[in-house]
Amino acid sequence: MKARIQWAGEAMFLGESGSGHVVVMDGPPEAGGRNLGVRPMEMLLLGLGGCSSFDVVSILRKSRQAVESCEAFLEAERAGEDPKVFTRIHLNFVVKGHGLKEPQVKRAVELSAEKYCSASIMLDRAGVEITHGYEIVELG
Repeated sequence: MKARIQWAGEAMFLGESGSGHVVVMDGPPEAGGRNLGVRPMEMLLLGLGGCSSFDVVSILRKSRQAVESCEAFLEAERAGEDPKVFTRIHLNFVVKGHGLKEPQVKRAVELSAEKYCSASIMLDRAGVEITHGYEIVELG
């Protein structure tokens, strides 16, 4: 896996993934940025949410659950002093579908956290306290 980060002036950077996709990262105005993109640490949090969500949906579909949507809401706390690393992250999944079975949803979230989500497991090993929750919404 490769990536390229290019400085675009002030506090803005363009990140290009190995697959050729580009994202804008920018700092807040008080740090010289123009607030035109996500912060790098927000990008890390988004990556964790994307990785976990991918796993949860994939596991549920493989277990023949009728998933219509899945949203992950993440809340993170950071250390007060530099380096301002993440100290705690909570992921809450809202899974919507038809006839979803609670044990299957619970298991999908657990498998993502414990076995499949590289981002979650890496952050956990680095000492970040990561917790998970889920809600099931039955669609009529």
